[in-house]
Amino acid sequence: MARILIIDDDEAIRSVLTVLLANKNHEVVTAQNGRRGLEAIENDHFDLLITDIFMPEMDGLEAMRLVRKSKPDLPIIVMSGSGNQDATPDFLAMATKLGAIQSIPKPFRPAELFEVVEKSLRPGSANKTAGSP
Repeated sequence: MARILIIDDDEAIRSVLTVLLANKNHEVVTAQNGRRGLEAIENDHFDLLITDIFMPEMDGLEAMRLVRKSKPDLPIIVMSGSGNQDATPDFLAMATKLGAIQSIPKPFRPAELFEVVEKSLRPGSANKTAGSP
């Protein structure tokens, strides 16, 4: 199956995603922030990147921007659990405009995660954003 890098500062999220995706026969590597995630990407091969947006040291948007420069064909899924949507910008929509191919709000159901991962791993998906046909 796929080799997936998960970047999230929340250890519980990393653990849950690892278990869920490993149960679907994916190989999962994790990083606790964007800086460590970039190091992993530069030193290894991944078929998919799943990143949180809000993290210390380097947020997911900055990490995604840098990944796009070095690995433009790597599919990226962004996730965020940004509370009140009426009072804050829509960072998930912003991330898809900046190069993520899919987004998923936290909390999510396993079925939602699996659907987004499957879509993102389809051939040619890295060249399409979430709104593309």
